[in-house]
Amino acid sequence: MTGLHRPLRTVDVARRAGCSVQQVRDLEADGVLPATTRTAAGYRVFTDVHVQAALAYRSLAVAVGPVRAREAVRAAHRWPAPDLLRLLDAAHAGLHTERRDLALAREAAASISAEPVDDVRPSDSMGVSELAAALGVRPSTLRHWDAEGLVVPRRTAGAARRYSPTDVRDARIVHQLRLAGYRVGPLRALLPELRGARRREDVLAALAARDADLDARSRALLDASSALAALLRER
Repeated sequence: MTGLHRPLRTVDVARRAGCSVQQVRDLEADGVLPATTRTAAGYRVFTDVHVQAALAYRSLAVAVGPVRAREAVRAAHRWPAPDLLRLLDAAHAGLHTERRDLALAREAAASISAEPVDDVRPSDSMGVSELAAALGVRPSTLRHWDAEGLVVPRRTAGAARRYSPTDVRDARIVHQLRLAGYRVGPLRALLPELRGARRREDVLAALAARDADLDARSRALLDASSALAALLRER
C-alpha cells in the first residue's frame, strides 16, 4: 500500500518526524501539513504525505528559519507552481553568499587582528566620518556600535568621537564579523575576549564556529530537499 492509503495517528507522525504531538497539530493549523480527514470518532487520520511535510519543515527551519520553512512547504502543497523552486534556489544562493562573506571575514580578520598598534601618534586617530568612509559604512552605524558597546571611542573636549588605531582595528573586525552574519548581541559578548591576548585565535575560532553552523544548515537544506521530493512523489 502506498503512503496515501496508510492511516497514521498524530503520535505516529510525531515519532517519525522527530517532533512533538503538539507541533504536529500546530503545523496542521498553520497549513504546513495538509488538512487531515477524520474518523467517525473524530480522530485525525494522517498519511505519509504529512510525515514528509513535517520532515521537510523541520529541516528547512534549521536551514532558513521557521518563517521561510513554512512558506516553502505550503508552496509544495500548491505544486505544480514555480514558487517552491524559487524559494529553494534563494535558500541555496543565500547560504552561498554567507559562505563567501565568511571566507572574506576569515581572511580579513586574520590579517587585521595581527596588525601592530605600537608607537601610535595622536594624528593616527580617526573621526567618525573618516572611519565610516574607510569601512564603507554610514556614520550612524559607528554610532550604533558605540551605543551597543562594540567599539567605544574616546571623546574630545567637544564630545566628538575619536578612534584610536586599536579602535579602528576593532571596528574593522566588527565590520567583517557583521558581514559574516554575527548579530550585535553575540558580538557584544565576544568583543571583550577579542581584546585579550588571544585576539587573533579568538576571532578565528568564532569564524570556525560560524562555518560549522553553515555546514549544519547546508546539510539540513539537503535533507529538506529530499523530504520535499518525497512529498511531491506522494502527492
